[in-house]
This record gives sequence, C-alpha cells and structure tokens, in this order.
Amino acid sequence: MDLPERVPVLDLSRPDAPRPPGAETFAIGRYDEDRRGMYEQALFAGARTVHVGIDLGAPAGTPVHAFAPGHVHAAGRNEQPGDYGYVVVTEHQVGEHTVWALYGHLAARTLQQVATGDIVRPGEVLGWLGDRSENGGWPPHLHFQLSLLRPESHDMPGVVAPEDRDAALRRYPDPRLVLGALY
Repeated sequence: MDLPERVPVLDLSRPDAPRPPGAETFAIGRYDEDRRGMYEQALFAGARTVHVGIDLGAPAGTPVHAFAPGHVHAAGRNEQPGDYGYVVVTEHQVGEHTVWALYGHLAARTLQQVATGDIVRPGEVLGWLGDRSENGGWPPHLHFQLSLLRPESHDMPGVVAPEDRDAALRRYPDPRLVLGALY
C-alpha cells in the first residue's frame, strides 16, 4: 500500500486506547501486540489476543501491492465475523528462505484480480481494501503477515493465545523484515 509520509502508530494493547476515528484514516497497528479486549468474536474463543501481523489502516478501496516477486499460493474468503473476509496468500523467495505473505481484509473484487498460481511482480496490485461488509466487520485495513511454514490454504491465524506467542513469533516473523521500518 502507498501510505502518507506520516502515519500514526496505534497502541491497541489497552482496551481504552484511542482508535482511528473513521474509515478514511491511515494508521498502523503493531506486530506482537497483546490486544486484550479487542477480539470479542466467537472466532477468538476469548483466548487469542496476541497480534502476529501488521495492520495498515486506509480507506476502503485502497490498492494493495505485492511486496516482492512471487506467485499466488491461495486466495479465498473467510466468512466468520471478525475473520479476514477476502484474503490472498503469496509465496516468495527472500534470500535463501521461502516465505508466505498473507494479505487479509480485502474487497470481494480482489478474487477477480488474482487466482492461485498467478505470477506476481513487486508493486503489482493484488487487490483492494474491503469495507466492513466484506472484510470481517473491521474498519478498512490490511492485515499483512509473514509465515515461514507453508499454509495449507488461504488462511493462517493472525491472532494467537499468549501461551502460544513464542512459537508463533518463530513461525510468523515481523513483517517489517520486508516492509521496512514502519515504526
């Protein structure tokens, strides 16, 4: 995504922390943040609170770009409230490592743009941010997450239980490794 030069970094670790005021707000949500009180949907079973991706808030319809050359591993829809809605997972070679990148909370029209096996080029539009009606019920944002293990489908957990944090951080490294120093 193309972000403005100055984007506020949110502290979502406190339930009373200020949230972006509306759908037109650019904001960054941090990696490895324990967001107790935020994930109240049944999907999270009241136990999953540690965020293992980076959230990039922007208006619905904002284009989402591939970070590196690779191909589409999988694309689909996760329909449960609080889930990703429409999602694309790409596969890349980064140095000696194969990594998978999840782009979640996308618009439905994204699945008309990409299909499993498609080659992607750096900067190529993979899709667009979805609105609340199609992105799992969240303010428009991209959940971007890396994985060192091949996902079985277009899904991977974006939030894990605190007791699973250490293993999850090894499996899902900090996205700033490929996105740069966002904060």
